[in-house]
Amino acid sequence: MLLLGVHHVALCVPDVEEALAFYVDKLGCKLRDDRPDFGFPGAWLNVGDQQVHLMQHMVKPAQLQHFAFQVSDLDTAVAELEAKGVAVRRSEYFPGAGRQAFLVDPAGNEIELNEPDAPSR
Repeated sequence: MLLLGVHHVALCVPDVEEALAFYVDKLGCKLRDDRPDFGFPGAWLNVGDQQVHLMQHMVKPAQLQHFAFQVSDLDTAVAELEAKGVAVRRSEYFPGAGRQAFLVDPAGNEIELNEPDAPSR
């Protein structure tokens, strides 16, 4: 088997409209219009070449569980989010892990912003 990459991340949220306001208006994800009717509210979002799928279900996020968006400039990303009223917590720098900051969506899902270290030459 050859894994080609991560296609999407699926997140449970109690309110899809509230989540869309966060992921689209604050983070800049793009709403897709091709989500099938699965019998429950949800939304599919584009994030670069990957997707985030929102599913309206009452599930409490697991502690320490998170996913990461890669950013090219962590300082700019954090400043933009803070200007939109999003609380962001910067992490201590760990060589090899890149520069990191964390935020939480309205449902309590933790999101990492990651500016990878420059490749070694």
